[in-house]
Amino acid sequence: MREQVASLILLKQKATVAMALSLANDKNLSLKVKNREIEQDYYKNLIQNLTQETLYKNIWIQLFDEDINTLYRSWSHKHGDNLSNMRADLRRVARDKKVIYSISAAKFNLSLKAMVPLFIKDEFIGIVEVISHFNSISKELKKSDIDSVVVLNKEYTKQLEEPFTKLFIGEYYIANFDAPKELMEIMQRDSVESYFTKEHKIVDDMVVSSYELKGADGNLFGHYVMFKKIDSISSLDLEYFMFKWLTFGIVFVMSITILVSTMLFFANRRQKEYFYNIINSSTNIVVVSDTRSIIYANEMFFKYFSRYKTLQEFKQNHKSISEFFVKEEAYLQVDMNGVGWVLYMIENSKELHKVKLDIFGKVYCFSIGASKLSGANNHYAVVLSDITEQEIYKKELELLSTTDELTNIGNRRYFERKLKEEISRASRYNYPFSLVMFDIDHFKAVNDNYGHAIGDEVLKEYSRLVDSHLREADLLCRVGGEEFMVILPYTQKDHAKEIAEKLRTKIESHKKIISITMSFGVVEFEKDDDFESIYKRVDDALYSAKRNGRNMVIVG
Repeated sequence: MREQVASLILLKQKATVAMALSLANDKNLSLKVKNREIEQDYYKNLIQNLTQETLYKNIWIQLFDEDINTLYRSWSHKHGDNLSNMRADLRRVARDKKVIYSISAAKFNLSLKAMVPLFIKDEFIGIVEVISHFNSISKELKKSDIDSVVVLNKEYTKQLEEPFTKLFIGEYYIANFDAPKELMEIMQRDSVESYFTKEHKIVDDMVVSSYELKGADGNLFGHYVMFKKIDSISSLDLEYFMFKWLTFGIVFVMSITILVSTMLFFANRRQKEYFYNIINSSTNIVVVSDTRSIIYANEMFFKYFSRYKTLQEFKQNHKSISEFFVKEEAYLQVDMNGVGWVLYMIENSKELHKVKLDIFGKVYCFSIGASKLSGANNHYAVVLSDITEQEIYKKELELLSTTDELTNIGNRRYFERKLKEEISRASRYNYPFSLVMFDIDHFKAVNDNYGHAIGDEVLKEYSRLVDSHLREADLLCRVGGEEFMVILPYTQKDHAKEIAEKLRTKIESHKKIISITMSFGVVEFEKDDDFESIYKRVDDALYSAKRNGRNMVIVG
């Protein structure tokens, strides 16, 4: 009985996870969660369809923001409360950004739950939770003449605000509607705790077994107590049960498993068709692969790979979507440090992965994730969500945030980031680099005598001049009003001085807009340098150049 209920619970948990994953792929839902704009009837039709088309007649949906505040409950207008202190499983999803399924108790019930994190681009914005009930499990067991009483531990009973079934045995809440009244009375008579045992026992001509109901973090929320009349167990008497129960248990569970599997095959076939409809209506690409080729692709797949109408046509020309991967840093590649791209995502499931595809000349960016479907056949589900527009917008924002608006070279923020990166690489790999700081001599006089408009033109013209005489690997940035920095990788200070001197003479002879000169400070990275120390040294070198007459290069 214990193995049977464990199998039925696991089966229902997996189905609940499948529902939650399908909902999480709804981009419209993510936007509504982000904007806190969820209508009370948002999932009304979906829940009605699930009730009609699946084995499970009690399904609820709950939505949370990133701080685990409730935004929506399908069964109540009440929302806005925070469940972070009450629900360790929700805290775990918010922390790990990972799908989990669990048994849990909150304000309303003891139930089975699947929780999936929601994202917009790379930003975690909330959680979608699908909740199912123990009633279908107790009904399935009833077909085998097993009665059920699902008991919530009394420490969790105290936190119930609106108990769903309204059934109690003393201080214990009963979580299934069909718990027989006479069995509840027997448990109250004998003390409820006496039924929480890992051993089978005989009570009033019934075999009694108990299964622990634990959450994802191992918390014990309650017990699934099962009763079966001895006279309903064929070819078995009390003495044989007491001394040979293990042998019988194996045969009995195998028989029930075969029976349940046969019944579920026909019942689940209709359910699978419904889930396929959900997957095909997804706005994301969904494919199933065995790592060598694609086994299944949903309808959205063919909207992108529009040259093909069927998967068979696609497979005549291509084995995998990895043939379309673009080789670019920060994006998923076919080979990831010796590991295939699908297995790499499985092994690094906590990371957010992106891939760029060149599909017949048009480039798309996708966020991509994978999960294992079948351990026996090594089948994997891969979901791709189109983030092309978000990536373009992100690059535009990054360019704006790192580029000096006037001169179109790097700004101070970009310089600081690149200098820290250069220091880190030079420290690790022990190679030289130099830093050059320079500014326009008497630039205040330029603004005072010619006006700020001319001053701006001077900055733009001479920035272009300096940039045109640097190497491709060198980096020029404007870090202040008339102050500039150049990072020279793989360059010792003697060579850096030659480069600075060349720039100084080019500037002095250029004489465009107005005639100007510049002063330069040069330093080379030293072993113990950090950002502040090398910046101070180059600033001191520039100050020495100005103090000693300007229009010169000083090496610090």
